[in-house]
Parts: sequence; structure tokens; C-alpha cells
Amino acid sequence: MVRICKNCGYNNEDSYNYCAKCGTQLTDNVIGTEMPIQFSEESKTRLIIISYIITIILSWGGVVVYLLRAKYAVGYLGFFGAFMPFYLIQAPDKRIRKHGYIMLLISLVGIALSFYLLFYN
Repeated sequence: MVRICKNCGYNNEDSYNYCAKCGTQLTDNVIGTEMPIQFSEESKTRLIIISYIITIILSWGGVVVYLLRAKYAVGYLGFFGAFMPFYLIQAPDKRIRKHGYIMLLISLVGIALSFYLLFYN
């Protein structure tokens, strides 16, 4: 199989990532060149709301469990609340990235408070 350069039309070997004639990157079958999925504004809003709920439940879960049942050692579970914000920070949409940073701050405060209650009370 050959990979044809879109710039100069040269037939390159299948294993080449760059054109042997002009040096242009061969974009077919290259990881990361796919078009991102486009979401409607309503879908983005739902994604943000669900992400806030998941982040708060996971990040602040250790604090809630501590308050409901004193000195129960599950504060480390708050660590899982940081996964959703890190996922959203990588989004191509500025609005989603902004909320990802806000969720990361909420998550870090919840995790820090969970560990404080776990180890110092």
C-alpha cells in the first residue's frame, strides 16, 4: 500500500509519516488528525452540569463521609474527583476548558479538606 502526498502527489511507502519528496506530513492514518466531535450548546451545558456533579460528589465525598461517620478512613477517595476536570481541561472548546479549571479548583479544595480531616482530626 502507498501513501500519496496531498501536496506534491508523490507515492510514498506505507511506513512513511512524511513525504520523501517534499517533506510534507502525510496526514492519512496519523493519530490525532481526526476531526473532533462537535456538540450542540445544549449538550455542552449538560456535559458541564454532569461534570460538576461528578466532581463534587467524588472530591467532597471524604468530607461528607467524615461528617456523617466520624473518622472513617475514605478521604483518599476524593482523589478520583480530579479525573473529570483534567479531562475537561483538554477540550477544544474554551467554555468547557474554563469550567474544567473551576472544577479542578473545587476538586483540589475538597481533596485537601478530606485529607486534613483524615489525618489531623
